[in-house]
Amino acid sequence: MKILVINCGSSSLKYQLIESKDGSVLAKGLAERIGINDSLLTHNANGEKIKIKKDMKDHKDAIKLVLDALVNSDYGVIKDMSEIDAVGHRVVHGGEYFTSSVLITDDVLKAITDCIELAPLHNPANIEGIKACKQIMPDVPMVAVFDTAFHQTMPDYAYLYPIPYEYYTKYKIRKYGFHGTSHKYVSQRAAEILNKPIESLKIITCHLGNGSSIAAVKNGKSIDTSMGFTPLEGLAMGTRSGSIDPSIISYLMEKENISAEEVVNILNKKSGVYGISGISSDFRDLEDAAFKNSDKRAQLALNVFAYRVKKTIGSYAAAMGGVDVIVFTAGIGENGPEIREFILDGLEFLGFKLDKEKNKVRGEEAIISTADSKVNVMVVPTNEEYMIAKDTEKIVESIK
Repeated sequence: MKILVINCGSSSLKYQLIESKDGSVLAKGLAERIGINDSLLTHNANGEKIKIKKDMKDHKDAIKLVLDALVNSDYGVIKDMSEIDAVGHRVVHGGEYFTSSVLITDDVLKAITDCIELAPLHNPANIEGIKACKQIMPDVPMVAVFDTAFHQTMPDYAYLYPIPYEYYTKYKIRKYGFHGTSHKYVSQRAAEILNKPIESLKIITCHLGNGSSIAAVKNGKSIDTSMGFTPLEGLAMGTRSGSIDPSIISYLMEKENISAEEVVNILNKKSGVYGISGISSDFRDLEDAAFKNSDKRAQLALNVFAYRVKKTIGSYAAAMGGVDVIVFTAGIGENGPEIREFILDGLEFLGFKLDKEKNKVRGEEAIISTADSKVNVMVVPTNEEYMIAKDTEKIVESIK
């Protein structure tokens, strides 16, 4: 089954055309600057990278350009649009409505719209992508795959905040968690690599990138995760503060004479390792500054990041009553051997010993703990698009 996976941002659109049978990527690309001057589509297929400069006033224009590229006689990969069997859409927030991926209907679209207030930066763009595809491909089944769905198995004592209960009942203020598609994929893949049933494993998955989160996956289900009501909670990240004392917000409002909105903007876009280092939100820049130039603030930023990851791993081992597998994934998790070693140092009491030679791996599946370790430590590159394609395939097959 050929499945087009769509991931819409406010002014961008990432896509992959995947053959779900074997997971092969037939084509992929990125439409940038949608609704802005100098729109650009970068299309990768058959080992070639094609850049197409054409105005895209909205997401519908972008979808049309993507489909034109896929069927192009020179650099396309299919003869016509009828070869696309289904479309899988990444949707950031499904609230409490969705515990799994679903076929998109009018009711589903309304529920996604109702979640806009929970994800004002992401859901509107996701909705635009869905509507554009429905207009252009009205007869092709479409599936919504939610970042939040995997974490809907959290128990109430894990997702509720200790604030007046009425705010949960009135406004649904609770922990939702994000990166669910990634956590689901790498936990399942880790079990496959170890040739063990996921239902028997306690897995801690560490999705570490510019946005970072950790999940406790017990018997195949998420029982806790570090991101919360929004992606701002949890670990220190590229530009996000992660968890802080809430009183800091009102304190800064008073001291800096700024609004709550301005403080939240600072916490989202000017904090994290960027805020501490004053250099960059890119961990490669921080490592260069810290290790090559002995920059103390860059080193401090890395220490803060690693310490919070370390604490969260430890707390999730406690929450699950132990751990069998620790998985690193995403940009930093997959490609940062120094950061991995830094995080794991001091956690050996959990039952592993790091193999420093195996830990040199970047961007490849690997077990990086020693053979005699009771706990396996692994690197598993994430593949959210493949997970979206497989969920889409499963749902479409069920309605045939």
